[in-house]
Amino acid sequence: MALQLAPNTFFRQSNKIVATRSLSTAAVDTSLDRAKSTEDYDRVLQTFANIRACAVLRTPTSDACPKAMQACIDGGFKIVEFTLTTPNCLDHLSNFREKYDGDVMVGCGTIMNTEDAERAVDAGAEFIITPVMLPDVIEWCAARNIVSVPGCQTPTELVSAYRAGAPLQKLFPGVTGGPMWVKAVSSALPMLSINPTSGVTLDNAGEYLRNGAASVGLVAPLFDPEAIANENWDQIAKNAETVMANVREVGPYVRK
Repeated sequence: MALQLAPNTFFRQSNKIVATRSLSTAAVDTSLDRAKSTEDYDRVLQTFANIRACAVLRTPTSDACPKAMQACIDGGFKIVEFTLTTPNCLDHLSNFREKYDGDVMVGCGTIMNTEDAERAVDAGAEFIITPVMLPDVIEWCAARNIVSVPGCQTPTELVSAYRAGAPLQKLFPGVTGGPMWVKAVSSALPMLSINPTSGVTLDNAGEYLRNGAASVGLVAPLFDPEAIANENWDQIAKNAETVMANVREVGPYVRK
């Protein structure tokens, strides 16, 4: 049975959530290790709002990682995520951050604890992605003005991540209904900024954005495993061109 709230009740509860999050942001202690400025925090969020698509890379070998990521950047991606499941992930992340600093925003995924987050930030990660909703990582990031994007599967997890201090919420894994699910949830819970990852393809990325997603993440459809195995970097660049063209048609996201 669907939960129904009177309009005034909904907005009172929504405002309480917003107030809670605002107080958390205001309480950032810039003396903490690895703390970022509010300007840097805003820059990361605005880049997500402007670009709206992140390339999520995991490769079975270290050698393939920089070649695949270079191909997707050549194809037009401006936000990229290196995952800790890739051999020598942090070395590659550090190299790309140094090479593209200020042009391509670089983050780290498959973060499972605060120690992972520390190592990622030390390597140059500008944002943190977790595969599941980890309150300790969200709170560690929020206390330092570091943007975190935790993995969530249900509306309850999405709201819990938001209330813990995550400004973007990763929808993972994919859900039945895809874009229509995102539309329903984002309409009912407008304070959320949902980032679907699993289930997003080269062709439906724009559909997700038109139906309420703040941004999207591209994994296997962008980094086709067969193309990586065959070292067909041109195919990955073409995949990147295709999806970014679809994303640009939708335009920037209006931040909440």
